[in-house]
Amino acid sequence: MTIEQLRSLYNADPFEPFAVHLVNGRAIPVASRAHLAFSPGGRTIVIQYGNDALDMIDLSSIPRLEVGPAAAAGQAVS
Repeated sequence: MTIEQLRSLYNADPFEPFAVHLVNGRAIPVASRAHLAFSPGGRTIVIQYGNDALDMIDLSSIPRLEVGPAAAAGQAVS
């Protein structure tokens, strides 16, 4: 997964919810643009989900993205 792929989903019009899958098996929902932030260097992202939970993620730990409302529904999966 590249930063360009992630930015493409972020900038899609209309925005479509998606899930970020991590190498440890977790899936973190991104319900809207407001729930995702990029570091200035573009190597790290922050995702807000659930009841104000935050995860700071290095892009090298993201093997894939899954697009669609079902993928981004609910809480992060451990």
